[in-house]
Amino acid sequence: MFRVVLVDTILFVLPFMIYAAYMVWVKGVAPKSAMAGAPVLWLIVAGFVVLIVGFFTLVDFTGGDRAGTYHPSVLEDGVIKPGGID
Repeated sequence: MFRVVLVDTILFVLPFMIYAAYMVWVKGVAPKSAMAGAPVLWLIVAGFVVLIVGFFTLVDFTGGDRAGTYHPSVLEDGVIKPGGID
């Protein structure tokens, strides 16, 4: 669960980090004042767009075989045998 929260947080904060890096490296603004006067609304919208695209990308390219048959976990002789997709 921590990994999911971490990935989501990084994806949302990515536009803010890119904007701050642009202001520091290209515009020559001091790092402490890089976000002063930033277009926060547009950065929030861009963060949500990156987050949603990241969701769809992770869902589409990760996981098991979608054409397989799911077998749930079972308890046999006091041992839990994990399920899976065949």
